Amino acid sequence: MPEPKLDCLGMGIIPLDLLFGVKKYPEAGQKIDGTWLTIQGGGPVPNVMIGLSRLGFKSSLIAVIGDDIFGQLTLSELKSEKVDSSQIVIKRKTSAVAAGFVEEGSGRRTLVLERQLFVEPKDIKLKNLRAPRIIHLDGRDMAATLKLARWAKKVGALVSFGIGSMRNDVSAVFEYVDHLVVADSYAFGFTKTTNARAAISKLMKLCPGTIVVTAGTDGSTGCESGRSFWQPAYKVKNVDTTGAGDAFHTGYLFGLLKGKDLKERLRLGAAVAAIKCSIAGSRAGLPNVKKLNNFLKNRPKKYA
Repeated sequence: MPEPKLDCLGMGIIPLDLLFGVKKYPEAGQKIDGTWLTIQGGGPVPNVMIGLSRLGFKSSLIAVIGDDIFGQLTLSELKSEKVDSSQIVIKRKTSAVAAGFVEEGSGRRTLVLERQLFVEPKDIKLKNLRAPRIIHLDGRDMAATLKLARWAKKVGALVSFGIGSMRNDVSAVFEYVDHLVVADSYAFGFTKTTNARAAISKLMKLCPGTIVVTAGTDGSTGCESGRSFWQPAYKVKNVDTTGAGDAFHTGYLFGLLKGKDLKERLRLGAAVAAIKCSIAGSRAGLPNVKKLNNFLKNRPKKYA
């Protein structure tokens, strides 16, 4: 029997997330009690692969984990979520781990990532890959990112790229990107602008595809084929914003795979992000189709 068609292939970092709920951020040297703890897999691209799987699409992940308990937990979670893990590389090092605090009430969080493992170009066995409809990347390991982006163009796959903050220079991949979805903290810092439309205008000179800038409760702005749209964020009881950008990407790519226009993709992204923020952790709140549809049918309130 032929293998089922692959909808989305992702590549990116995959830490195990340890998140503590706190009533308020501690001061330096202070000891406080946590109000809850959640341990879930994390990483922008793996979160999206799990999100798309829950929404009924076939997803696969290229990533590197260590031969330790953290790696075992990460791999087990991917398999339980029906994400193809045949391209996961296991190396004899410590798996990436992220830990942090989530403030009750505001949902704000602070995370620390420790990572010793990196995806190298030699880790990507192109002959073993099925050509997907979309390749989703985070740009953490740029040599591998460029290898996969160039391959995408050869096999006719769309390239989706996301980044949430200023870190390593990822601009070399922009020429291959069909859907660039970035947080305002990156967009403004990289383009030296102060609003989404100005940032998009500058990014369009580097990226030929659709460009979206997300801004948390201030909503998202996108531009495609000369047409721009703004989508307000939806109001929910905000428990934890960890992974909100990844959730937006999940909804956006869900819409893209369903053939929806930009305006609807932004709406779906906002809805998935809002649902996620109502539950602690980057993955626990990612919805299935029924939950997503029910959320939208109930006409959720929007931020002005």
